[in-house]
Amino acid sequence: MAPGGRPPFVCRCLDCQQSPQGGLAQDHQAINRVLASLNEKGRRLFAGLLASQRGHGGVVEVATITGLSRTTIRRGMLELRNPADNGGRVRRPGGGRKRLEKKSPA
Repeated sequence: MAPGGRPPFVCRCLDCQQSPQGGLAQDHQAINRVLASLNEKGRRLFAGLLASQRGHGGVVEVATITGLSRTTIRRGMLELRNPADNGGRVRRPGGGRKRLEKKSPA
């Protein structure tokens, strides 16, 4: 498991399935190892950068390689174009799982 606490995703693209030891498969494995070591925002930005570099169809291609949703990748692309200062936060205020104390009053 990577330091980010998340195991690397296994790419399901046709090239990786046909030739798991090929050069392209190794590139996809490296991308997923990097993503596994990043936090949420870092994954979004890195995936957005990869998709931007790939041009038309890049979002779908990166989604297949990384297992991230297309919405997440598009949001990363948008954040790269329009960086917003959110005070060092990874998520917007109120985002994420609710505290256990709030969920169950017992």
